[in-house]
Amino acid sequence: MLIDMGFDALEISERLGHESVKTTLDTYSHLYPDKDKKLAGALNKLRRPSTSSTESP
Repeated sequence: MLIDMGFDALEISERLGHESVKTTLDTYSHLYPDKDKKLAGALNKLRRPSTSSTESP
Protein backbone atom coordinates (compact mmCIF):
# COMPACT_ATOMS: atom_id res chain seq x y z
CA MET A 1 0.00 0.00 0.00
CA LEU A 2 2.80 2.44 0.85
CA ILE A 3 4.51 1.70 -2.47
CA ASP A 4 1.28 2.40 -4.35
CA MET A 5 0.90 5.63 -2.40
CA GLY A 6 4.24 6.78 -3.81
CA PHE A 7 6.49 6.50 -0.78
CA ASP A 8 10.07 5.55 -1.52
CA ALA A 9 11.86 2.49 -0.19
CA LEU A 10 13.76 4.43 2.48
CA GLU A 11 10.57 5.91 3.94
CA ILE A 12 8.93 2.48 3.93
CA SER A 13 12.00 0.90 5.51
CA GLU A 14 11.96 3.41 8.35
CA ARG A 15 8.20 3.03 8.89
CA LEU A 16 8.40 -0.78 8.99
CA GLY A 17 11.43 -0.75 11.28
CA HIS A 18 13.79 -2.57 8.94
CA GLU A 19 17.47 -2.36 9.85
CA SER A 20 18.33 -1.30 6.32
CA VAL A 21 16.62 -0.28 3.11
CA LYS A 22 18.18 -3.38 1.54
CA THR A 23 15.83 -5.54 3.62
CA THR A 24 12.87 -3.57 2.30
CA LEU A 25 14.02 -3.82 -1.30
CA ASP A 26 14.81 -7.52 -1.00
CA THR A 27 11.35 -8.14 0.45
CA TYR A 28 9.19 -5.86 -1.68
CA SER A 29 11.08 -5.31 -4.96
CA HIS A 30 8.57 -7.49 -6.81
CA LEU A 31 6.02 -4.74 -6.15
CA TYR A 32 8.08 -2.29 -8.26
CA PRO A 33 7.75 -3.99 -11.70
CA ASP A 34 7.35 -0.84 -13.80
CA LYS A 35 9.35 1.61 -11.73
CA ASP A 36 12.40 1.40 -14.05
CA LYS A 37 10.31 2.22 -17.11
CA LYS A 38 8.54 5.03 -15.30
CA LEU A 39 11.84 6.50 -14.09
CA ALA A 40 13.42 6.21 -17.56
CA GLY A 41 10.40 7.88 -19.13
CA ALA A 42 10.59 10.79 -16.70
CA LEU A 43 14.32 11.23 -17.40
CA ASN A 44 13.73 11.11 -21.15
CA LYS A 45 11.10 13.86 -20.86
CA LEU A 46 13.68 16.07 -19.15
CA ARG A 47 16.25 15.35 -21.87
CA ARG A 48 14.04 16.10 -24.85
CA PRO A 49 13.81 19.70 -25.89
CA SER A 50 10.29 20.96 -25.49
CA THR A 51 8.55 22.21 -28.58
CA SER A 52 6.67 25.44 -28.36
CA SER A 53 3.69 26.35 -30.51
CA THR A 54 5.33 29.75 -31.18
CA GLU A 55 8.34 28.22 -32.94
CA SER A 56 8.27 28.34 -36.70
CA PRO A 57 8.79 25.07 -38.61
